[in-house]
Amino acid sequence: MSAAALLPVALPTRIATVLFDLDGTLTDPRVGITTSIRHAMAELGRPLAPDFDLDWCIGPPLIDAFARLLDGDRVRAEAGVAAYRARYGVVGLYENEVYPGIPELLDALVADGRRLVLATSKPRVFAARILEHFGLDRRFAAIHGSELDGTRVHKTDLVPWILATEAIDPADAVMVGDREHDAHGARAAGVATLGVAWGYGAPGELAAAGVASVVETVERLGLALGVAA
Repeated sequence: MSAAALLPVALPTRIATVLFDLDGTLTDPRVGITTSIRHAMAELGRPLAPDFDLDWCIGPPLIDAFARLLDGDRVRAEAGVAAYRARYGVVGLYENEVYPGIPELLDALVADGRRLVLATSKPRVFAARILEHFGLDRRFAAIHGSELDGTRVHKTDLVPWILATEAIDPADAVMVGDREHDAHGARAAGVATLGVAWGYGAPGELAAAGVASVVETVERLGLALGVAA
């Protein structure tokens, strides 16, 4: 089945658990990610032009982005990830901004009794530090991501694993994210997806991936989830 043929998984009548992506959904990580990628490519002797677009690298697994940048060379891509992390783990993860209205939305969801779970392809160790840095961690019942060795780096592996680990019923859960990878991961677990338009998805990407709907603002996301941010 082509991506264009995917039909949405219907939103639950009552949403008990909300799975949130991180990059491009809760925070805007462009500066930290793109600067760290440029640093890594320079370290590998493949510096990028100042106007080279790297926004497409935000969201998918980092190893896949480096493989694409390095002409499919997975061995050099691993070296790229290591060089990236050497900078990102110290500086880059804090070159980041929380999207306006997100803290208020998370508070409204928690006050309404929703369970919030982070589901990011980013290594969990980095994701936890980012949420703590911005004071968002206390809103989440659980924080999940990939491991540094690449385990569960793809959302199709991660989201089903989270549902099993946290005993989440897919019938009353929803995934919120900005890229097709979020929708594909949620679909693999039988979970509906709400796409957010303020992230890094290409035009039409979320609709083609079968999200239930795409929301343009944090306020509209709150309405779609049944709360007022």
